[in-house]
Amino acid sequence: MSALRKVLVVDDDPVVGKSFNRVLSGKGYIVVTAEDGYEALQKLQSEHYDMVFTDLRMPGMDGVEVAEKVKARQPWTPVVIVTGYGSGKSEERARAAGVSEFLHKPLSPEMIEASAAKALEPAPPAVVTAAPAAAVPAAPVRKHGTLVNMLLFLSAPFIGLLYAVLLPFVGLGMLAWIGGKAAMESPKVREGFAFAKFMTKLAFAPFIGLGYVIAYPFVGLALLAWTGARALTGAHAAK
Repeated sequence: MSALRKVLVVDDDPVVGKSFNRVLSGKGYIVVTAEDGYEALQKLQSEHYDMVFTDLRMPGMDGVEVAEKVKARQPWTPVVIVTGYGSGKSEERARAAGVSEFLHKPLSPEMIEASAAKALEPAPPAVVTAAPAAAVPAAPVRKHGTLVNMLLFLSAPFIGLLYAVLLPFVGLGMLAWIGGKAAMESPKVREGFAFAKFMTKLAFAPFIGLGYVIAYPFVGLALLAWTGARALTGAHAAK
């Protein structure tokens, strides 16, 4: 034992105090006695004690009152009540006050020593139970992305067909625009240069328009293929 423990024994019978002193002093305890509750409270006020043994029936202040007052002032101090007359009512009241134990007479040295050791043994460390980890909700299925990919896949043929139908008309529009622009510019320049420029544009205009007519359907088909492939890839990734 690294340090001597100081024990206060409260009993109006001096023989009891001597018995506690004989048993505990040989085990490394310092035993101090008090003849009644008032003397015990005075000693507790002026000195430090590691625990208190008190008789139940004493004149003036009984053991339960002593326990209640000790616990009110020093709730960390263990209190053990010694009795030969214990009743259920007094024990219930003492338990409510925070008494560590009841010792019933007659007492043996083993009972006294075991009671002191039990009252003064350190409390086990509190076991902190970790709260269960919150379940991580499963990632929602991206139905929206799959639906968009399917719509792209279904609409791709119509988009390509639209390009194939409309873009030739764009080419013909370009043909008309080039020819009209050339005709409007011819009066503003020299007659020969304007005529040559006009004839050149007029000559190339059909080929430019034809190029648009021929090329844009293939552009539409290429866009159709690209859109369909992208839709299929997105649908596969969503799975």
